[in-house]
Amino acid sequence: MTGDEQAGRRTWATRTARDRSDAPARGRLLDAAETVFARLGHGAATVGDITAEAEVSRAGFYVYFASKEEIFRVLAARVRDAFLAAQDVPDVGTDDVRAVAEASVGAFIAAYARHLPLLGLLAQQARTDPGVRELWQEICERPVHRHARYIRRVAAEGRAAPVAEPLSVARAVGGMCVEFARLTAADPGAHDDAVRDVTAMYLHLLGVVPGVKDHAGQGT
Repeated sequence: MTGDEQAGRRTWATRTARDRSDAPARGRLLDAAETVFARLGHGAATVGDITAEAEVSRAGFYVYFASKEEIFRVLAARVRDAFLAAQDVPDVGTDDVRAVAEASVGAFIAAYARHLPLLGLLAQQARTDPGVRELWQEICERPVHRHARYIRRVAAEGRAAPVAEPLSVARAVGGMCVEFARLTAADPGAHDDAVRDVTAMYLHLLGVVPGVKDHAGQGT
């Protein structure tokens, strides 16, 4: 095989992998798997249950996933990515600490409430499955450490005065978000109040005084 042929094969393989990861059928299978695992548990759920829920053939399942265990791990990675994405607020000016706080708290509470049924299963599977354990640790730790880096940055810029070490503040805020997400999951109508209250407590811990313009000149 020539160099050009090898390069062409690599390009085709990369494109195929990307196309498969973005395929609507794969997304339906993941959504269906999360529903099925939440309803039946990891042990009782089968590939047949997932394909029936997704209305995808069994053969179609194996185009994207090798096993029930693999799709479960992919779900774990999707939850991790959802929590990390909740910290990205592209429609909010990053100089406005209060707006960033409110948007990220709202997104995180919504993401946690959405995935709450699966999170208990992930914690259980992490005890016996090394692959799930690694992903579970990332779910628990990566958003917290990323948040702590943000707190350190805004503090260094003079736009916040955290009441404690940034990692401790990040853990405290994460814990509040989790507790209020549980309340929101039980009562979706409580979402707005939860976001308002957690944001107020977060800003207090961050050392951002309500009603006072921050260093960049942004108001409330």
